[in-house]
Amino acid sequence: MNREEIIKILEQSGAMKNGHFLLASGKHSEKYVQCAKLFERPEYAEKLVAELISELDTEQIDTVAGPAVGAVIMAYEVARQLGKRVIFTERKDGVMSLRRGFEIVPGERILVVEDVVTSGGSVKETIQLLEEMGARIEVIASIIDRSVKEPFPERKYIRLIKMELPLYSPEDCPLCKDNIPLYAPGTKQKGNTL
Repeated sequence: MNREEIIKILEQSGAMKNGHFLLASGKHSEKYVQCAKLFERPEYAEKLVAELISELDTEQIDTVAGPAVGAVIMAYEVARQLGKRVIFTERKDGVMSLRRGFEIVPGERILVVEDVVTSGGSVKETIQLLEEMGARIEVIASIIDRSVKEPFPERKYIRLIKMELPLYSPEDCPLCKDNIPLYAPGTKQKGNTL
């Protein structure tokens, strides 16, 4: 699958949005990718996940993990296609945690997935938690990498597509200067949502 086909699926699913967005990183952008819209359509999710994992050595993976909320459905679909166990991490009192009876066996080999990586913060928190519990992180995978610099330089990281979308600090944002309404679709802040 080439770049144009991937972009077309993202657009057809409604995952690619244009406007003025506050990202979880605190940066502003004129484009936003809401992969929840992609995962509304199992046929699209199945295609993109199959493409993403086509190069993985499945013998090196015991379990698929993803940070909630964004990567829960993706982790499930990856695990389903690989025939592996799936777990997810979530924040409790602001700290990434493993709950709901999920457990890690020391030495368990983990594939950590995320739908969209911007700063990689949630993935890094997930990795730290799982490694503290004795897991071995074998690889990280995302549908979209929109990071400015390599988010996981010490790790094996695969991405389906690299998107270099403009990011602005709030004080330098041309969209703010043009008084374009700001939406916060992927953050914990109250306000407008899509």
